[in-house]
Amino acid sequence: MTVLFVCTGNTCRSPMAEGYLVSKNLPDVNVQSRGLYADGSPVSENAAAVMQEAGIDIGGHVSKTVTKEDAEKADKILCLSPSHQAALLSAGISPQKLFVLGGGISDPFGGGIDVYRACRDEILEAIDRLIADGFFESVTVLPMEARHIPAVAKLEKTCFSQPWTEEGLLESYRHGTRFFVAEKGDRLLGYAGVNTVLDEGYITNIAVFPSYRKQGIATALLTKIFELAKEKGLSFVSLEVRVSNMEAIALYEKAGFTEEGRRKEFYNAPKEDALIMTKRF
Repeated sequence: MTVLFVCTGNTCRSPMAEGYLVSKNLPDVNVQSRGLYADGSPVSENAAAVMQEAGIDIGGHVSKTVTKEDAEKADKILCLSPSHQAALLSAGISPQKLFVLGGGISDPFGGGIDVYRACRDEILEAIDRLIADGFFESVTVLPMEARHIPAVAKLEKTCFSQPWTEEGLLESYRHGTRFFVAEKGDRLLGYAGVNTVLDEGYITNIAVFPSYRKQGIATALLTKIFELAKEKGLSFVSLEVRVSNMEAIALYEKAGFTEEGRRKEFYNAPKEDALIMTKRF
């Protein structure tokens, strides 16, 4: 996983964040930092000093301007303020890889050493929270096993007004529905299911825990289903989605689905129509 920190000049906040995350020696995590308007300047003396107090040497850092190539190569981009995130969004960077560290870290530029210490501490605490939450762990998508069913049933209850039960999931699993789960460590993030009939595929459900949404989990699950479709020579995969679920509709359209019909009052609690969306191969 490549993690990219982005601030304004890449002389204060993002080098401190980069230096701290590098010091954690997380497995398979490559860390870089860039600035929106960097000019090759050395790291701020105060930033270097307060990081040295924490036992981390960033004194050799030289600022670099973020490029589109940098952003495209990164798996996750941690912006130091919402304005940095907005700038990258306007440059066409995928919103699924953009995050704001700690909700935003104030720029210490021009402040005294105590201002930099406070900024450092805020950055370190925010990164520690992300590490504890498994933010820097890779997501794995794999076929569901019976051991996953209790967690999947919990996810169903979280996401749907009429959730599948453990018994219903187990019965469907035993009768041939292909389920995939997205995991990070030992935590279930999301799941998807698909039934195949001859050369047709029908997606039963896609669900992601709210705290893990907009992180590419649903896209990863769909990608796994598309791989299965290619393996089985399916001519299409289809699904239903509530007409009011604009975020899901946008996700499916981005993945190549198009609207091909409508089912009147398909959903209950609340009663609502469903769009039939299909991706053809």
